[in-house]
Amino acid sequence: MAILVREGMKVLVQGITGRQGTIHTKLMLDYGTNVVAGVTPGKAGTEVHGVPVFDTVEEAIKEVGSIDASIIFVPAPFALDAVVEAVDNGIPLVVVITEGIPVHDTAKFVSYAKSKGATIIGPNCPGIIAPGRVKIGIMPADAFTPGPVGIVSRSGTLTYEISISLKEDGYGSSTTIGIGGDPITGLNFIEVLEMFKKDPETKAVVLVGEIGGDAEERAARYIKETNYPKPVVAYVAGRTAPPGKRMGHAGAIITGGQGTVKSKEAAFREAGVPVAKTPFEIASLLEKAMKERGLA
Repeated sequence: MAILVREGMKVLVQGITGRQGTIHTKLMLDYGTNVVAGVTPGKAGTEVHGVPVFDTVEEAIKEVGSIDASIIFVPAPFALDAVVEAVDNGIPLVVVITEGIPVHDTAKFVSYAKSKGATIIGPNCPGIIAPGRVKIGIMPADAFTPGPVGIVSRSGTLTYEISISLKEDGYGSSTTIGIGGDPITGLNFIEVLEMFKKDPETKAVVLVGEIGGDAEERAARYIKETNYPKPVVAYVAGRTAPPGKRMGHAGAIITGGQGTVKSKEAAFREAGVPVAKTPFEIASLLEKAMKERGLA
């Protein structure tokens, strides 16, 4: 089984008539994702790749029934309202692809979703994929293949590269989640590690971090303090990033000597987690870690 998603789950696309919404709706449909409706105010009665479009989430649910997940492509100024609308209509999983959302808006909708028992993935993320089953996101499908490795990452493109490298070495993934690279995200590493711990299909975990913040250090402490039962291999991007300059993601910035690759790698090593210096080392470290646990 995968975490958070399952084959056949009913997916809604908010912002379906925009360029990105239209493109990725088709790609999700091609993958087999059960996209049942889309929402764009003022576009009710139209279709996108055969998917009916409604003015509101409430109208979509009245027509197609309960929705299991929504994916959001709406522009940043309207993302807060879109997430709240999804949550208010009982959608339990909301994947926020939109980048450039103001931090205070993200803080509001993440807090609100938690108060209502909903899960947010993102924002500024590639989404989630259970290879061979369902894709709710923008990741290239051919980069992923089914297997026993759970992947959780703050990066997007880097996740695809690592997945391709693992695939070439015979490792597929149970679920891959891009949690997003903003300073505030719906899910964090620890929450996803907890989910992977409970998933019988996931035998090992690859954690992909980057400079900025302390999410990786907190994850390392969690792994050490809980004696995490599954092998974890880590990679931290941003080795050559200069202090004070944001690198790619809004949260990828070294400030006051904090959030460096050195501090994050040290925390993982202290927790007994092998750290790859390049993405291409991950497969060999994973093989060694799994063999030590009798899993390979």
